[in-house]
Amino acid sequence: MFKTFSVGFALFLAAIATITSCSDNDMTYAELREKEVRQIENFLIKGCTVRDADNAFDLLKVDGNIKVISEEQFYANDSTTDVSKNEYVLFPGSGVYMQILRKGTGKPIEHGENAMVICRFTEYNIATDSISKTNRILAYEQWPDIMNVTNNFGTYTASFLSGLMNSIHGSSVPSGWLIPMPFIKVGRQTNDHEEIAKVRLIVPSTEGQKDAYRRIYPCFYEITFQRGR
Repeated sequence: MFKTFSVGFALFLAAIATITSCSDNDMTYAELREKEVRQIENFLIKGCTVRDADNAFDLLKVDGNIKVISEEQFYANDSTTDVSKNEYVLFPGSGVYMQILRKGTGKPIEHGENAMVICRFTEYNIATDSISKTNRILAYEQWPDIMNVTNNFGTYTASFLSGLMNSIHGSSVPSGWLIPMPFIKVGRQTNDHEEIAKVRLIVPSTEGQKDAYRRIYPCFYEITFQRGR
């Protein structure tokens, strides 16, 4: 699935989204959820590519033919996903799929700890086949999302303090964003050999941001996590 990204194209997608929203109003909640499941299944097969038409580079590239592994397989493999095999683990309790691109540096957020976490992300609306928001472009490079994360003995809660997500959806952090927390290290890069944590997520509406939850559509995220000072 290949897309280009420009202002005109974004406006076109907005118009299509409005029309789609109107037709979705005639569907029951169960039908909308079934539609969402089909959209996710299609994304697992096709993936996506979104290209910056003006500057000729890929804003987002997700390979299709995603190999889904179980939680049991994930834990047996030391809580990792094999990127070379395009593996994503499915957490059936939430419906979230996760691929760990980089485990990160430093240490995890420990039990009882409260930490400031800096996030840079791209959100791709699977229903409309388009990037809906990102702070990984030049205009937002100096405006990362900052969230306050607490680990209460394995239960993670968080709130946005500033950034793009905070300005659009408020302080509430999507539940899906917290799925990676037990499996990554949240630190800061101190030399050229270290890399901060980076994950990819497929998040159903039930675990997503407020608009996705209200309108029932799934999102794909690519997110980096870095510990604040």
